[in-house]
Amino acid sequence: MIFHRGYKFRLKANSESIKTLKVFVGHCRFIWNKSLSIQMDRLKYKIPILNYQDMAGLLKLWKSSKEYSFLKETNAQAGQQTLMDLDKAIWDGLKKNKGMPKYRKKGQHDSFRCPQGFKFQDNYIYLPKIGWMGFYKSREIQGVPKNITVSRKGQYWFVSIQTELMIPDPVHPLNSEVGIDLGIKRFATLSDGSYYEPLNSFKKLENKLTKEQRKLSRKIKFSSNWYKQKQKISKLYINIADARKDYLHKISTEISKNHAMIVMEDLKINNMSKSAKGTIENPGKCVKQKSGLNKAILDQGWFMFRSMLEYKQRWAGGHFEAVPPHYTSQTCPICNHVSKNNRKTQSEFKCELCSYEGNADHVAAINILRRAGHARIACGDTDPIRELAQEPRNIVRKRMPKLISHFIDLT
Repeated sequence: MIFHRGYKFRLKANSESIKTLKVFVGHCRFIWNKSLSIQMDRLKYKIPILNYQDMAGLLKLWKSSKEYSFLKETNAQAGQQTLMDLDKAIWDGLKKNKGMPKYRKKGQHDSFRCPQGFKFQDNYIYLPKIGWMGFYKSREIQGVPKNITVSRKGQYWFVSIQTELMIPDPVHPLNSEVGIDLGIKRFATLSDGSYYEPLNSFKKLENKLTKEQRKLSRKIKFSSNWYKQKQKISKLYINIADARKDYLHKISTEISKNHAMIVMEDLKINNMSKSAKGTIENPGKCVKQKSGLNKAILDQGWFMFRSMLEYKQRWAGGHFEAVPPHYTSQTCPICNHVSKNNRKTQSEFKCELCSYEGNADHVAAINILRRAGHARIACGDTDPIRELAQEPRNIVRKRMPKLISHFIDLT
């Protein structure tokens, strides 16, 4: 099986190399914005947009002209990769209704990618047209490097390395399965009764962030003190994001190691976190309360958590399945009675038919796991994971890859 893995290291950039890196990302930003402007004008006047090959031809013409000859300073492949990203973003916006790409501002999306011309030597990397740069090598790089991406996060520069390696099909050492219900009071509640408390990294630093932003508003824009204050705010945002990512990695790794099959709700987070403000003609209700709820939802990082579980299950040889979330916290796990009256409060569940009582999030996690089993039965399948629990380990190792491929076909 072919696996792709990513490694991210911080670069040891000095003042000279930082200037060069800023030039590279600036040129890539210019290529993105100018190309996007051309494509948007063509869409405006209902003219077919240009494909990647046509835009790459335009890039050659720009480099040969006097006006845009400065683009020659940048590695040619970095500009081409920018055009590829833009082409994909435009077509995704047109075909998949993801929205059209936006123009890039200075200080945002500062990155460029090189698929060739780079090389490694111990903790040094050679970047085309830049030269050798050191980086903090925190772990060994496994696999064949396919491309690198240089990006800026706050005041630091990082290099991300994507590698490709061939390994035998992984087999998960355990046979257990678990359902997971995501929430705000409890970040993740498992069907076995355990749960994880939310980190709320943004909420913890929200007041401090507000004070620092208020200080920024009182300073003269683009002055030295304004830039210093802006760096403080950027550092706070980075700390919030890093704390959230670290917490999600720890939880997802623990769950993935302990369970061969993970079932989770297929939540539409964009719809859940939409604003309730409404319009002038039809103003929304409980706007302030909904705003606080949206902030709490986005602070949890549910989508990132799901993505981590998916790829970690692939690496471990397990299976991940997403099921519809409808009525999971209103369905009794004993008698299957469905009613909104079953959920008395946010955390209390009491079936009005059989009087079963429990935590609402725990009940939802049980129903999420059962819903995955019902989907398999509806497709003419039994519950293979439970069957495996009764079999010797050697039989499990033989059957698991086939079962996993079967699950993938079902989804």
